[in-house]
Amino acid sequence: MVPHGRLPQLSGDTFITAGGMETTLVFHDGLDLPHFASCVLLDDAAGRERLRSYYRTYIDIARDRGVGIVLDTATWRANADWGTRLGYTAEALADLNRRGVALLDELRQETGEDCPFVISGCLGPRGDGYRADERMSAAEAEQYHAVQISTFARTAADLVTALTLTYSDEESASFALPTVSACRS
Repeated sequence: MVPHGRLPQLSGDTFITAGGMETTLVFHDGLDLPHFASCVLLDDAAGRERLRSYYRTYIDIARDRGVGIVLDTATWRANADWGTRLGYTAEALADLNRRGVALLDELRQETGEDCPFVISGCLGPRGDGYRADERMSAAEAEQYHAVQISTFARTAADLVTALTLTYSDEESASFALPTVSACRS
């Protein structure tokens, strides 16, 4: 397990990450993900096993190469707007984000000490990941994403990654995972 407060990927050692979760699941594995949302796979045992298989492919690569790994949770679409489209309440969405981290924490414990393993809580854009139709100010973006970040802060997540944010105000909002030790006391 990664001791919180120290991120091993900052040591100068080599770390890899997975790439294109939803793209892999849809176009290579033939899954039908509503709104390109892999988070729905966290809702049942078969979906969780599919995610484990996806992640294990990358964990095996890291182990074979003797490097560490940083893995993002399957929560790119697990924010308020996409969650509503997918039929989740705010409480169910928070639980979904926690379960995304818990799945990676299980894999981290299963992987053991031989492969440094960092869990990143993944946030995605409020809107379309490739077209910025509706825009928020930086302050609005910070407030919007703070809900998901606060959920991650109370889990085993080591950091937060924001992917495919399509305009500068959403990108530049100060996203910071609160000090993990402070959130766990």
